[in-house]
Amino acid sequence: MPDRRSFLKWSAALLAGTSVSALSRRARPIEPVQAPGDAPADSPINIDAASRVVTPDGEATAGRDVDGVRVYHLVAEPVQHHVAPGLQLQMWGFNGGIPGPTIEAVVGQRVRIYVTNRLPAPTAIHWHGLEIPNGMDGVAGITQRAIGPGETFRYEFDLPRAGTFMYHPHTDEMTQIGLGMMGAIVVYPEQPEPVDRDFVITLSEFAVRAGRRRPDTTEMVDFDVLTINGKVFPHTESLRVELGDRVRIRIINLSQMSHHPIHLHGHNFQITATEGGPIPSTAQWPETTVLVPTGAVREITFVADNPGDWMLHCHMLHHLMNQMGHPDPSPVGVDAESLDETIRPLIPEFRTMGAAGMAAMHENDDVDHHQPDHDHHGEHNHEAHEMALPDNSIAMQTFPGPMGPVEMGGMATLLQVRETLPDDPDDVDWYDHPEDRIARQATDEELERDGIDVDH
Repeated sequence: MPDRRSFLKWSAALLAGTSVSALSRRARPIEPVQAPGDAPADSPINIDAASRVVTPDGEATAGRDVDGVRVYHLVAEPVQHHVAPGLQLQMWGFNGGIPGPTIEAVVGQRVRIYVTNRLPAPTAIHWHGLEIPNGMDGVAGITQRAIGPGETFRYEFDLPRAGTFMYHPHTDEMTQIGLGMMGAIVVYPEQPEPVDRDFVITLSEFAVRAGRRRPDTTEMVDFDVLTINGKVFPHTESLRVELGDRVRIRIINLSQMSHHPIHLHGHNFQITATEGGPIPSTAQWPETTVLVPTGAVREITFVADNPGDWMLHCHMLHHLMNQMGHPDPSPVGVDAESLDETIRPLIPEFRTMGAAGMAAMHENDDVDHHQPDHDHHGEHNHEAHEMALPDNSIAMQTFPGPMGPVEMGGMATLLQVRETLPDDPDDVDWYDHPEDRIARQATDEELERDGIDVDH
């Protein structure tokens, strides 16, 4: 923040028509240049393919080599983004996606990143977490002039260290990040650390009222579309690994307002790095939940030694639901059957929201849910009742799972651990539990044997 003397000096210069850059040691604003023409496909990066990150539901770019410099091209543009089947949003992103492509590079490399602005507003891109020259920091009005609509700017700098970083606008952040402009940067060490699976996921949140197509970027509290790499559960791509794999998950939080406690079922992990750098092994401890503040990175590492389908999700409970779409008080515990019967002749699909909890909104009225009808592998033989929804909106929660309705949505995905993975990862089906290792209804004999009186 400039002091009073600097402020007066700058103000006098502006009033006199003098260039601010003539008075400052700051680098001059980056001049727009012509973007590269038809770029060839990404040229190989000097990292073994098995050591590179996977971006579930997304893409990565290693750029291309031009005389020893890695060259990339980001295009900021309006995007029609599918969060889930039935929910398409009008957003802003990079290269047609939300989040934008994961930028991959190797420590010590010089990178040259062209940014073309096809938005109706100025922008500038900040390389979050990287220690680079001030004139490349991407803060419009401070380190550069904004990239105007139709312009292309060039950023060029050396990568000082390995790690997980991010890129996002530093111009009208509330609007531009709030509409989806974000992406990951992964800088590999010269000798990558020995992990078998390496994933990068970006957490984000949007306020999209039911039936609308553009997020409300003025919202500060009530976010109802909570995403991992731009998707909501159960439409997030699973993280698929083999039993015994050493796994790293790089978690980036670019939510507007929320911190996210990310919890992994069935395993414990070490928090091994932040965007600031690696955490010494002597400072690490085992966890099953990691709090990822907004604007921060946490890397976790663990051995996938427990087979199954394990949830990886935010533990903020409302972040496990999709669009709420209503400001009504909770009706849990209210007997509204007479009200429902009165209104249904006029609105056949009407049902009071959540009198027995949200799951009741999706259940089949003709099914006894105390006696679920499935075989020992959990193949469910009835379909959940579906509420009528407004156009371009999705259910709050609940979808048919292998054991019955799954009452989760929002910021969640699955870690699927298998003894071996098929050649096509999409062939991974629900986990087939050993019969003696699955929770089931207790028998009367068992209750009597163990002295359990369920009537008192």
